[in-house]
Amino acid sequence: MNYRKLGNTGMEVSEIGYGAWGIGGKQWLGGDDQTSLVALRRSIELGLNFIDTALAYNEGHSETLVGQVVRDTQAKVYVATKIPPKNRIWPAKPGVPVEEVFPYDYVIESTETSLKNLGVERIDLQQLHVWNPIWFLQDEWRRAVEELKKSGKIRAFGVSINDHQPESALDLVASNSVDTVQVIYNVFEQSPERWLFPACLAHNVGVLARVPLDEGSLTGTLTAGTTFEEGDFRAWYFREGRLDDVIPRVAELDAATSGMAGTLAQRSLRFCLSHPAVSTAIPGMRSPRSVEANCAVSALGPLNAAELSVMRRHVWLKNYYA
Repeated sequence: MNYRKLGNTGMEVSEIGYGAWGIGGKQWLGGDDQTSLVALRRSIELGLNFIDTALAYNEGHSETLVGQVVRDTQAKVYVATKIPPKNRIWPAKPGVPVEEVFPYDYVIESTETSLKNLGVERIDLQQLHVWNPIWFLQDEWRRAVEELKKSGKIRAFGVSINDHQPESALDLVASNSVDTVQVIYNVFEQSPERWLFPACLAHNVGVLARVPLDEGSLTGTLTAGTTFEEGDFRAWYFREGRLDDVIPRVAELDAATSGMAGTLAQRSLRFCLSHPAVSTAIPGMRSPRSVEANCAVSALGPLNAAELSVMRRHVWLKNYYA
């Protein structure tokens, strides 16, 4: 496993991190806690030392599982979590004041709840789960973050940027108000490269690349006959015949990159890790098999310039979260 600096936090994190949404079990169906615990432990055995969870992942259940494993291991593992919007609206809506989403008392209270779920005294990285640029100059969240850092309850702070809105955090990054940003970045969604990533490099802000496999499409395992259980997030994400659009594009990408090392999923993760702004890519993982395949990417290394050129041609402007 290779490690990278997480911005100016002083943390050296594994370039493959653990996306822990799926192990919460509410919106990603078909898993079980025992398998999730085995997968988490296996990832740490393979050198992974960064786990990203959230209070909203099944009302803290993901945090509880993560905390159990982190407390049991002798290895140093950095844990990131997120404060859900108080109004429970994802993504943040334009014009909604911060007092309705991240008021001071709520930020403090949510952090205390996450600390209890995780069973730790300090959260390595606390994040706002949504972001709205109108909050940049508003004081509620800033006061709370300052208090949490001062009290030693969080080490670093960041935001999870709204889906497909990387430019919305440019002022935040330039102001040195955050230690990290979390953003959708994958072969299809390359827009963070234009403005956000250069800003993060210039201001030494860490980057968590989320959805690096496009909610599973870039694994290459989805077919026209793929179905998901009712209530599974992927049934909504790939709704209304969207697989008919996804599958041919994935097949084209697979064919064009077949000469590169690794499976399609591994090539797609290598794409994310090829940008110097990316501190860690956090694919969702629920099984030891997925953990082993994803952690093996670190040994394959980034793509070379010619390979990157091929993959960049497969950019696809879409927003399946809308």
